[in-house]
This record gives sequence, C-alpha cells and structure tokens, in this order.
Amino acid sequence: MHEELFQAMTTSVIDGEIEDAERLAKQTVEQGIDPLAAINQGFVVGVNHVGDGFANGDMFLPDLVIAGEVMKAAMNVLEPEMARRGAKREMLGQVVVGTVEGDIHDIGKTLVATMLSASGFEVYDLGVDVPIKTFIDKVREVNADVIGLSALLTTTMVAQQSMIEALEEAGLRSQVKVMVGGAPVTRSWAKEIGADGYSEDAIGAVAVAKELVGV
Repeated sequence: MHEELFQAMTTSVIDGEIEDAERLAKQTVEQGIDPLAAINQGFVVGVNHVGDGFANGDMFLPDLVIAGEVMKAAMNVLEPEMARRGAKREMLGQVVVGTVEGDIHDIGKTLVATMLSASGFEVYDLGVDVPIKTFIDKVREVNADVIGLSALLTTTMVAQQSMIEALEEAGLRSQVKVMVGGAPVTRSWAKEIGADGYSEDAIGAVAVAKELVGV
C-alpha cells in the first residue's frame, strides 16, 4: 500500500539525503501512516543495505556515517509521533555505550550507537570521557544487557579493563555483557581483559550485540 513511500525512504538513506528523509518522515506523520512501519520497512532497509555494502567493501566509512545521520534525522521526526500513538519498537535489548574516561574521540562510538539503535536496540549514549561511576550508574538505572566501551588511544585502553573490574566489584558483571572497540583495540586484548565481545567497526558491533543478547 505504501511501498513507493517506503522505497523512497530506503533510497534516502542509501543516497545520504537527510532533507529527503525528513520530508518523507513528515509525510508519514501527515498521512497517518504507522511510524513503526516507516522505520522498519523504509529507513532500516536502507541502513541494512549500506551496512551490507560496507561489509562487502562496496561502500565506505563516509557512506556509513551519513546513513547513520539520515536515520537519526528521520527518527527525530517519527519518535514524537510514536510517543503520541503509544507505539514502541520491539527492542532487542538495552545497550549503554560511551567513550572511556580520558578519551574524547566521538565518531566511531556515535556511529556504533546509531547503528545499534537503527537495528532495534534501546541505546543510551553517554558521550565521551565517561567516568566509570557514570557507566555503572547507568547500567543499574536501565538494567542494561550490554555495555559498549570505546577507546581510541592506547593510553585509554586500560580503562576498558578497569571498567570490567568495576562491574565485578559492583556485583553487576554477571548481568551485563561487555563489548569493546576502538582503533588500538584487538580481539586478543578483548580476550585478555575478559570482555564478551569485540568488533572493529559499527556493522560488526551490531552483529556482536545481537549475538550477546541471543538474537
């Protein structure tokens, strides 16, 4: 029934057209179309297409970044309508993400947060330079399933290890899976510090998060 509109939404994400996405999202609201259908059958299809293209080497990091921005712009229009209707997306799990204390790198972490959100996770992005206590408090508050720790410097990688130790001390380690990433982070480092998952990019992070929550 709304196939052409949904296809246009998909195309707006693939082509990186933020204004088109906002216009189509507004059209959804004006026409009384289910915003959940617009998200799942329109915009998310585009995000998945770009993600697959990135994984195959046909698309590149800038394509992924702009697709995330387009998705975010569409969600900003559709979320108030979802709230008005009392509609909620079926969430795969609660994820707390942030860049560890002492590190102010933002792009990779933000991209992971956007992709996780687009893929059906409830994401709480704490930003950059996040103290351990802030992570712990948020994990408790939202009863998080997964925590994503980003570090872009070799000097701040150790904060990922400290975070895992702090979760153990707080008695939370058994209830939350820990995912780590960032330029200097490796699979062997993740294993060494006892993390549950590792990914070198945002698309991989979505797959890891799904695996960690048993989807």
